[in-house]
Formats: sequence, C-alpha cells, structure tokens
Amino acid sequence: MPAPRSTVRRSIAAVAALPLLALAATACGYGSERADDGADRANVSSGGKKLSADTVKIGYFPNLTHATALVGIQEGTIQKELGGTKIESTTFNAGPTEIEALNAGSIDIGFIGPSPAVNAYVKSQGKGLRIVAGSASGGVKLVVNPDKIKTLDDLKGKRIATPQIGNTQDVAFLNWISEKGWKVDPQSGKGDVSIVRSDNKVTPDAYKSGSLDGAWVPEPTASKLVSEGAKVLLDEKDLWPDKKFVITHIIVSQKFLDQHPDVVEAVIKGSVSTNKWINDNPEEAKASANKALEKLSGKPLPQEILDPAWESIEILNDPLATTLKTQSESAVKAGLLKDPDLKGIYDLGPLNRILKAEGQPEVADAGLGVK
Repeated sequence: MPAPRSTVRRSIAAVAALPLLALAATACGYGSERADDGADRANVSSGGKKLSADTVKIGYFPNLTHATALVGIQEGTIQKELGGTKIESTTFNAGPTEIEALNAGSIDIGFIGPSPAVNAYVKSQGKGLRIVAGSASGGVKLVVNPDKIKTLDDLKGKRIATPQIGNTQDVAFLNWISEKGWKVDPQSGKGDVSIVRSDNKVTPDAYKSGSLDGAWVPEPTASKLVSEGAKVLLDEKDLWPDKKFVITHIIVSQKFLDQHPDVVEAVIKGSVSTNKWINDNPEEAKASANKALEKLSGKPLPQEILDPAWESIEILNDPLATTLKTQSESAVKAGLLKDPDLKGIYDLGPLNRILKAEGQPEVADAGLGVK
C-alpha cells in the first residue's frame, strides 16, 4: 500500500494504541467535552402527522463539517419530513460526550465522525449503534507558519497542534509522522515532532503568540489560522483516493432504530433533502450555516474565514464506507488493533430506498452492512 494512502487509513489503529482513548476518540475534536445544555427545540410542522415518536433527539457539533445538521435544522428541511414529530436538538463540542449521550438515550440520532462511531460500535459488540447515512467529506488541513516551515520535512522539531489526544486529526497526524519514519510518543506527544493537544478555540491565539508552529486541524480552525498568516502545507483529502474521506456521518442508537424506524427514515430523508439544497444553493446554504453558528456561538464567522472553510468541505449522502473499512484493515495490518468485527455497523437500507425513489445512485456499505 502506498504510504500516502495508508497514512490516514490507520487512524483507528493509533487510537487503539492509546490506553482509554479507543473508547473516547472524538469525531473532530472541536472544543471541550461539554454538551450544550440549552437544547434547541425546532417547531413542529403545522398540520403534520406525528410519527411513532413524539420527539426525536438529534445531536451535532456547531461546526461547518456538520453543515447538514446546521442547515437542515435552520431551514426546517428535516422537520418537514418529520411532520408532527418534534426535533429536540443538542450541540456537542467533542465526540465522547455525544456518544455518552447516545448510549444514555439523551439523543437518538447524532452527526459525528468515524473514530467515535467505530469505537462505540466495537465496545457495544455491535449492539449500540448503526451508521445510516453520510454527511460530509474533507475539511481538514495542515497549516503552518511559513517563516519556520516551508516543506513537510521542516516539521521535524516543530510544535504542531491537534485538537485533542486521540481524536481523528490527532491519530491521522501521528500516522503521517510514522510514515515519515519519525518517532513520537502518542500519549505525551513528545518526539521528533512535538504534538500539542490544543482546544480549537484557543489554537489561533496560541499560534499568534508564537507558541505553535502549525496545526493539523479541521475547518474552520484551519482558515482561522490562515487569516492569522499561516499557510496550508497539506490538505488531508490529497492523501485519499478520489480525494474523499468520511469526516461526518449520521449514527442512530440501535434501540431507537428498532423502535422507531419511520422516524429514522424521516430524518434521513430530511438530510438527503438538505444535502441537495446545500449543493444546489451553495451561497445560500453557506449563509444559512453561518446564521446557525451565530445562534449557537453568539457570533458568525467572518467572510474571510467562512468562504475558504466552506469551499473545502463536500456535503454528500454517501458515508464513504470503504474509507472506514480501509482504516480498520490498515490498523489490523499494523498490529495496533485486534481484528474488529465491524459487520453490521452500516444500515443503509432506508437511505438507499430514499435515493432510489429520487433517482439518485445508491451507496455501498463495503460489506459492513446489516444482513
């Protein structure tokens, strides 16, 4: 396997090598692990027929890589499909908290990244959740101080931030370092490159102060750093075939899926409708996502940050199952992860029925679907 392709694909392997982190890797590592207690409650569609549940509790991050949720809730496209079943939404800043909420029944459906979904599935022995649809690809970059770092080889000896120990970007960077033949202790971050685990909210200030030389981070943090003078040295999508890799997909608790399949299908249909609207109306969708972020965080993203960040994210229905499968296979080959049984982690039946009805191509589960 060529080195560039194996780099990111062994993400899960590095997580497994970190004690306690395999069960706590974040989707994207945005901010702290505290859920937003002020859950947004979407209005019920007027005259809509209630489905088998009174409410559906949806969790997501207040980040552009979760644009399907941001826009779908903001514009009411998900609620429209639910009719009289009410959306109760909660935002999270890190994957572990969202998984905990899903396990506790505090949310039923979540927008989240690959590592926490896999880890939660393995921990529950395949009984905790299912991945039911895709949402986003891309939106992760290595940005650096151009005065200190001009080539990838210049990273040696420098201080590079990742969002959180064991999160998706952290393990991707650890594996990229390994492919270079450099050594870094995954727990302390010390070695040929110094990995500094830094909350995305404070990373730009740390960069401005000179305490960081760069960062391997998701959007919009990458574009925030660029606005402070950093340069993009590597776009993670360039490490993947077809320049696509899952950054956000939709999960549902197995219990809720069993009890309320009609509600789950309605949310998926609303997500598909949202994704179509986003791709058909990118400028309007970008403004909608920023308006949603303003409501959640108190201020919108400046245009010079919003525009490049939005441009680097691809919104799609395909969960890109092959990228998840390859990550696991590479982890096993590396000897860093016991062979995980991921069969059944995907249930793409409802999504494919919706796509077929709308004349869109169906998506594959890479052999990891329910029987």
